[in-house]
Order: sequence, then C-alpha cells, then structure tokens
Amino acid sequence: MADNRRRRMISLIVSFLFSVSLSCLCLAPIPASAHLKFGVNGKFKILQVADMHFATGATTRCEDVLPSQTAHCSDLNTTAFMSRVIAAEKPDLIVFTGDNIFGADAIDAKKSLNAAFAPAIASKIPWVAVLGNHDQESTLTRQGLMNHIVKLPNTLSQVNPPEAAHYIDGFGNYNLQVHGAADSSLQNKSVLNLYLLDSGDYSKVDSLNSKYDWIKTSQQFWFDRTSKRLQKEYNAKPNPQVGSAPGLAFFHIPLPEFWSFDSTNTTKGVRQEPISSATTNSGFFTTLVTRGDVKSVFVGHDHVNDFCGELKGLNLCYGGGFGYHAYGKAGWERRARVVVVDLNKKSNGSWGDVKSIRTWKRLDDEHLSVIDTQLLWNSSAKGLVVPRL
Repeated sequence: MADNRRRRMISLIVSFLFSVSLSCLCLAPIPASAHLKFGVNGKFKILQVADMHFATGATTRCEDVLPSQTAHCSDLNTTAFMSRVIAAEKPDLIVFTGDNIFGADAIDAKKSLNAAFAPAIASKIPWVAVLGNHDQESTLTRQGLMNHIVKLPNTLSQVNPPEAAHYIDGFGNYNLQVHGAADSSLQNKSVLNLYLLDSGDYSKVDSLNSKYDWIKTSQQFWFDRTSKRLQKEYNAKPNPQVGSAPGLAFFHIPLPEFWSFDSTNTTKGVRQEPISSATTNSGFFTTLVTRGDVKSVFVGHDHVNDFCGELKGLNLCYGGGFGYHAYGKAGWERRARVVVVDLNKKSNGSWGDVKSIRTWKRLDDEHLSVIDTQLLWNSSAKGLVVPRL
C-alpha cells in the first residue's frame, strides 16, 4: 500500500511539474545582473544537486535500486525527489553540479535538460548549473548545452564571464555575488562569493594518461583575478571590510586532493568508491589555498561518495548521487547536499558579515531524513586570514 501511495504521489507531482514547466519556458530568465541576497533571517541556503543523469523521463529505468523498486522506478523518481527536497528546504539557490543529463540515453538534449530542470523552474527559485562529463554525449556540444541552459527561466547560469570569454577554457565558468541582508550596512556589498567552473569531460592529452579532464590554467587565472577584484571591492568604501568575503566553489570532477581522504579521516560521510579525478594535477587546489577566500569545494561525479574532508583549511565535499538513472548502491538512498551560510548579528541587532558555513544531506526516504550535519567554517574559530592581493 505504501508503495502504491508513493507511485501515485510521484505521478501527480510529475504531471503538475510538466504542465508548469511548459508554461514557464516562455518566461524571460532572471537577468544575469540580478543580485542574490541574504534573507532577513541572516541566512543563505544552497541546495546542491549532483548527477541527475536524466534521460527521457518515464521510459528511462533506474539503476542500482532494490528489487522492490525496479518495476516502477524511472527518471520520474528523480523529478519527484527534487520537488520534495525543494519544498522541504526552501533554498535560496539551487546548484546543479554536472551530469545533469546522461547524454548516451538522451535522445534530445534540449528536451532532457528542460525536463531535468523542471522542478527548479517550477519553484521559481534562482538556479545555476555547470556541466559534467556526460552532458555533451547527446545532441548538443558543451557550448550548445550552456547556450541552452542560460535561456531557461529563473537561471543565473552563464556561458562564460564576458571579460574572460576570449581566453578561458570550457563553458560554464562564472561568479555569483551574494549581498548582505536587506536594510543592513552590507546590503550593497557581496559578503559571499560563489565560483562555478567547468571541470571538463575527458582528457584530450594522450601523453598524460588521464581519463578525466581538469581545471585549466586559464580558468585558474580567471579565478585568481576575480578573487582579487572581489577582495578589493570588499575592502573598499562605503562600509569597507577587512580581509576577503568567504567563497564556495562548485564543479563536477573532484580534484586529485580528494584522494587524501578515506574512512579514517573524513569529517562526515562515506567513501565507497575510488576518486575519479584526473591523474594529472593542474594545481587548482594550491591556487584555492593560496588565495584563501574559498572555504569549501563541492563536487559530484563519484555517486556513492558523499564525504567532506578538510585539507589545509579547505573543505572538499561530495554531493552524493541524486539521480535514479545514475549508478548507485541498492539500499543506499539517493541524496542531496544542503549548505547554509549564516551572518553575524551586530550589537545593534542588524546583520553583518558571514559568521559560519554549515552543511547536511537530505535522503530520498519516507521522511527526507537529515544526516551528517556539520560545521564547515566559522569566522571566529578560524581567525581572519587576509589573502595577498
């Protein structure tokens, strides 16, 4: 009986979302210049969705689920899970960290993307996406995918930053600024910076013997310049601040430094498969640590890893596999990562700069269980490190 009720609920949710998404697709997207802001509660919440692997919808079967789930499980379970977790968490931003569609099984990339993002579009919550290694295996190139994504409603995604479009590698490199709370002294200043990058798909350099791609020198150059510019703006009048606003980075393929963690030294979560990073190290971890503003990196790619680990002051976190057409582990629930950034409260009761960064995961079980709540960064505990400009 419970399974029947769940199937009926999924069917109703998907039917509603399909009709809503069709009507939404004619709406204009959010302007790229629009600023994200902290809420009046002093919080900014991000929902990370990793590896949906969406294909054709109801006809696409699930991978690695329990025998009792097999007969009625499809892409629509992914859609229903997203709708449930959005309703439960009410995030301020949804971040899709690649392999949004599984290109090999997606007959029409545009239709698959539209269906994959439909719950986010229907929610009218701002959302962004980067690409994984499977998105381009259907009917669109990586550039074509991003060109389509940026035209969808409610997205703040960008193909590439205008100032770097002539030199930067990949498609889907951009920065988002999150301003302080309304009516605070920092309402017109970015107090949290989000960096989204294209980690590529597969290596094009045979001599390096690496299956997967990596974040290139041109992207690191753009990140370094952007980080330094944002620090200058943070330090500038009016209301000059000390140091750098904290940052978060989102991309698909993990850095080689994720190999530093196993069951003995992860802070929360599990490692259940090898780290599928590039075998060559492009140095992006060192670039991030040297700048010092990014406090956490969030990736996907390895679906049954969902751990966070801290190395040299930088948190390296997996989202955990979200999609039902992606490989997984039967009985190990699909999951999403939630990241909450909290502001300091001043003595006069107004909101100030960032105080802390917390995270937890939501499971696609009957209760949308919350697990692995943890503090990733705290301004008072870590002290203030001023990056060199």
